[in-house]
Amino acid sequence: MAVLPFRPTPFFANKNRAFWNLHLAGWSGLFLLRATSALANGQPLDLLLVIFVNIVTGFSISLVLSVIYRQLIDRKPTITWSMTMLALMVAVALHVSIDAWVQGLYNTGVRETTFAQRFIGLSFLPLALLGGWSALYYAINYFLQVEEQADRLERLQAQATSAHLAMLRYQLNPHFLFNTLNSISTLVLLKQTEPANAMLTRLSGFLRHTLVTEPGSQVTLAQEVETLQLYLDIERMRFEERLRTHFAIDDDAMKAQLPSMLLQPLVENAIKYAVSPLEEGARITVEARVHNGRLQVGVEDTGPGAPPESAELIAGTRAADPTSATSTGVGLANIRNRLAQAYGAAHRFETTSNPSGGFSVFIEIPYETAEQEDATLLPNSVTNTQPAAPTARPQTSFEQPPLPLESPS
Repeated sequence: MAVLPFRPTPFFANKNRAFWNLHLAGWSGLFLLRATSALANGQPLDLLLVIFVNIVTGFSISLVLSVIYRQLIDRKPTITWSMTMLALMVAVALHVSIDAWVQGLYNTGVRETTFAQRFIGLSFLPLALLGGWSALYYAINYFLQVEEQADRLERLQAQATSAHLAMLRYQLNPHFLFNTLNSISTLVLLKQTEPANAMLTRLSGFLRHTLVTEPGSQVTLAQEVETLQLYLDIERMRFEERLRTHFAIDDDAMKAQLPSMLLQPLVENAIKYAVSPLEEGARITVEARVHNGRLQVGVEDTGPGAPPESAELIAGTRAADPTSATSTGVGLANIRNRLAQAYGAAHRFETTSNPSGGFSVFIEIPYETAEQEDATLLPNSVTNTQPAAPTARPQTSFEQPPLPLESPS
């Protein structure tokens, strides 16, 4: 039976409530300790009243100190610590004076002592209590300030990462949009209404998919393939039989989560540098499988391969130049940066260019599904920990049996 997740509220989520809880607990505990000690040593019961007055005095004075310290904690260090010492000395003197006066009333007729003698004799305990209370007050508040700064820095880093992912996500090659609109314009001029309308409808569907998805969000591989098919439908109207595609994707890989719009730039890169320059076109293969808890994705084409001068770009040591005729565009650098932002060192991104022709991209990331993310929110839910028996992996394949998906050497 699934158990609702228990998410306790942090103790210092409400600072005011946390202060009162600690304040009451501390002074109440001290009263119980001193009262128990007095009773255990056979002291008269009326001594409990003296202890109670002593605790109430410390409780009240420490409240006044908290108001003063709250005003001093954000000042310059010299002002903070000098004024803190002055306030502490005044508070200790007041506390000891009240204790000496109460002790004088309690011990009347037992032994004559002067006020000064009682003041000196009773000064140690208030000094230790109020000094420790002051140190604890500053320690907790400085700790909370450090925690707030760390949380603020973490939020800023998350916002910077999100902004970077959004920038990378929106860095789509505008040539695709320009070429598509140019093709639609040509069809309109030739009065080929139906192909123009079909192409415009597919373009709007593709753009709707790309704009609805949040930048930096995760989608399933099935959703990514659906978006990719919309893009390929548009490109097929431009290249017709020259663009040949083949998908070989395992069914369990279809459920995998990955950054949105991860495959489209790779396929666009293959179309631009494999299909477009060749009169006979080229074949693009997209493969995916799950192996050892990792999602492996490959995109391969049968084009001329990457030119030698783009080796630095493929290795990730040089930034892409979208205006260069020999550059493989911003697609590879974009994907490399997005994977680094999303997975850090937990990913692989490799490219292979064969001298005889063909270019392939290999991506390996942790295998995560929406069900696994939901399961992390229910840590107390009952799960079956017995290993499942090996089963044949179903596969979604089009056109021909899948090619073996291995890491490029």
